[in-house]
Amino acid sequence: MTWTIGVDVGGTFTDFYAKNNETGAYHVGKTSSTPANPANAILNGLVALCETHGIALDRIDRLSHGTTVGTNALIQRRGSRVALITTRGFRDLLEIGRQTRPHMYDLQKDHPAPLVDREDRVELNERIGADGRPVTAPLDADIEAAIDAVVASGASACAIGFLFSFVNPQHEQAVAEALRRRAPDIAVSISSEVQPEFREYERLSTTVLNAYLQPVMGDYLRTLEDGVAERAPNATLGINQSSGGLMSPKKAREFPVRTALSGPAAGAVGAAHVARQTGRRNIITLDMGGTSADVALIRDYEIDLAFDRDVAGFPIRMPCVDVETVGAGGGSIAWFDRDGLLKVGPISAGAAPGPACYGREGDKPTVTDANLLLGRLSPRGLLDGDMRLDRDLSRAAYKPLADRLGFPVERTAHGVLGIVVANMVRTIRTISVERGHDPRDFVLMPFGGAGPLHARDVAISLGMREMVVPAAPGIVCAQGLLVSDLKEEFVTGRRFRLGDAGIAALRAALDDLLARAGQWYADEDLPEKGRNLLLTVDARYVGQNFELAVPVAAGASLSPEDIPDAPAMARRFHEAHETAYGYASDDDPVEIVNVRLSASARLFNAVDGHAPPANAGAPQPRGERDVYFEADLPLRTDIYARADLLPGQVVHGPAIIEQLDTTTPVYPGDRAETTRDGHLIVTIAETAGGAS
Repeated sequence: MTWTIGVDVGGTFTDFYAKNNETGAYHVGKTSSTPANPANAILNGLVALCETHGIALDRIDRLSHGTTVGTNALIQRRGSRVALITTRGFRDLLEIGRQTRPHMYDLQKDHPAPLVDREDRVELNERIGADGRPVTAPLDADIEAAIDAVVASGASACAIGFLFSFVNPQHEQAVAEALRRRAPDIAVSISSEVQPEFREYERLSTTVLNAYLQPVMGDYLRTLEDGVAERAPNATLGINQSSGGLMSPKKAREFPVRTALSGPAAGAVGAAHVARQTGRRNIITLDMGGTSADVALIRDYEIDLAFDRDVAGFPIRMPCVDVETVGAGGGSIAWFDRDGLLKVGPISAGAAPGPACYGREGDKPTVTDANLLLGRLSPRGLLDGDMRLDRDLSRAAYKPLADRLGFPVERTAHGVLGIVVANMVRTIRTISVERGHDPRDFVLMPFGGAGPLHARDVAISLGMREMVVPAAPGIVCAQGLLVSDLKEEFVTGRRFRLGDAGIAALRAALDDLLARAGQWYADEDLPEKGRNLLLTVDARYVGQNFELAVPVAAGASLSPEDIPDAPAMARRFHEAHETAYGYASDDDPVEIVNVRLSASARLFNAVDGHAPPANAGAPQPRGERDVYFEADLPLRTDIYARADLLPGQVVHGPAIIEQLDTTTPVYPGDRAETTRDGHLIVTIAETAGGAS
């Protein structure tokens, strides 16, 4: 029997989800992350997981990995030294940018310094016109002089970005070929390969970020590949990308910028899988960990994508799972601002020293300490008691806050949770209400180590009446990696109006994209079964500055005949515009600026390893303790072990459900039912009011 394993590296823990490909049986595991070298936690944790559950290492056929190496390198600015070759006159484009301030009302705050020093930016006398025709061809002597400057800079990576290279890449390709010939040890990124789209600033920024990460990710992935090959010789390694699909390590080395949002993307994919298992088509996710919370929207089991994101203050133009992040996690610290108001986060105690209750010399009041003081977390500790928590230390950390407010410690802790809930509610509104979606039409899915602890108040604040708590909430990102498809995105930047001639241009573009996708399928040696193609266009009204992604056609195979006529395409755009902005104009002309084809291949075959629900009677609690569901009045509450709950069993609140990776409170009047896949469907009482 073979196994597939997903492994997600977080700031505090590295999570594993292993599933048997024949029986459907699964095992989960956690180990402490090793930030200095994340590969150590992966390799050591893999061996420990297999030893614990009797999995033969040579029976692992696939290992899927979500990585934070690229993200952390950007945040900490620990990438490589980068040189840049660009069109003459565009040397300072990275600093000029869009001339927008990062914070409208803060005149002192500026964008982060460019990743390429000005002296390492080299101009080349070349020009491609907007129509793709060469205007000025670079001379061989000029190319050699530019390469001399790159080599002299001592850079270990070079980005090449020319004007209109997304239409005609021949000048970029010529310079890249010459550079690779002269200096094979220098990693090269060219914008026409990284992201061939218009908007030269975002394209150039994305290319520079890719070059900045190439040496770092290259070293890391080689270390990981060698370690996996030594321990699990039959395992194929897949790396998760920001769009929610896997790519090969070779692709990840070439395009490491695609991993910038690898972790949150895996969580969204895992949530979509759970949504299908529970039959909930429309989901809002709440992935709350130790430092931050990520929220995303899933409609009809599909994850929304965004194409313009900022990572560590740098713009990235490429498909990414549309995730919004807020500094709200278990380690978020409660503090008083200069205005005398109590705030929670984004400052975090992190993993070291961590919340006060960890006993690692942390003395700041955190969200985790508040949950412990209110009885929502067990004093036995986390990870089934392996990680002890000290309630006295939490009380000592909260006493200064309580004294200043004139409240009891428990009421203060309850107020802190109310603030962190409000922070998350605001973030959810940005991906729902502000984009034309009513949260009441969705089901809330909390996961991560802290998500289920706070989800009920979030749901009430948004008018939501149902929640789905996955079987292993703290491992959803790892599970998402396990069920992810192999995926590749193809794009061609072409600007044309929507009409008969435009449809002809769209069909010609699709022909080119289908050829590229077919070559990718062949290079990856993927079977025809499980393939899927999705064609979308970026469209806008003529005169608008930004565009919307509009789905055109999808299926196992596509042809130009699958493209609708111009009126049907226009109607689709009007509907998308109405949803996003609340209005549409049927009379205004529409233009297309990008044509995208997403190609995927299914790697995971779902196996039903669960018995149908049986009449198992009422579940039996393992104990009881006082829990504060309201600010001032504790209730004697039954404590259940999630592992004891059988399919079909119902837990009525007040109750606390504990498991290895999280804790789920069931409020008075609410009910939680276990599904055949082990998930919890929590139904909120109709009498429940707003967030307490």
